[in-house]
Amino acid sequence: MSTKPDGNRGTDADQGKKVLDNAPGAVWFRTGKTARPRPQLSHERIVTTAVELLDRDGVRKLSMRRLAERLGAHATSLYWHVATKDDVLDLALDAVFAGLDLPELHSASWQDDVEAFMTGLRSVLLRHPWAGALANSRPLMGPNALRCSEFAYTALTTGGFEGVHLSSAAATITHYVIGSASSEAVWRQRSDEAATRSAVDAHIRAHIDEYPTLAGHFPLLEEDDWDSHFHRGMRLLLAGLASPDARERS
Repeated sequence: MSTKPDGNRGTDADQGKKVLDNAPGAVWFRTGKTARPRPQLSHERIVTTAVELLDRDGVRKLSMRRLAERLGAHATSLYWHVATKDDVLDLALDAVFAGLDLPELHSASWQDDVEAFMTGLRSVLLRHPWAGALANSRPLMGPNALRCSEFAYTALTTGGFEGVHLSSAAATITHYVIGSASSEAVWRQRSDEAATRSAVDAHIRAHIDEYPTLAGHFPLLEEDDWDSHFHRGMRLLLAGLASPDARERS
């Protein structure tokens, strides 16, 4: 049991709460100070504006000062609504998940539901190029993200997954979408995508003795497209999940 030997140290629980309060995702667990009414600001307006700035400039350039300037407010007034920049990022990311339009009712095929989840998630992440990479760096515990997770978990449970196999299957489909969307977003933002790919291809071919398989089968997305690339991978993944081996009890 923890004690308080002096006035400068709290319990282990106090210390843990302090860490959580300043961590990504803390906004979903923090209790205490609530926002005072501010006519010029609202929670919804702050989040909407943050998403607009993130869409335009990305995560690195977002700051509380820039956000306040865009809102026409003083930076200190933001802290009546959000405690940290991480709060803003968590709220903005969950607002992105709100755009994932999932069926109200599950279909007769769990594979169709998983496909709907995966294609829908990819679509919203590509509309907000910063969101995929950010989703990999923090717990997705907002109400909209949890709603999406509930849909995916329900579909997989219908498909016979349970326990650790359910967790692994859910992580597999989610990580595939987030990873592929993040990669696509980065490449699409490059003005020299074709030139870079050609340079990489030429480099590998120049070292064919070291990379013979890559030299003969380097991905040729310039002859392909991102949509086809994603859907081929999704079909391979779904085929693997449909295998009885995917549900074997460990």
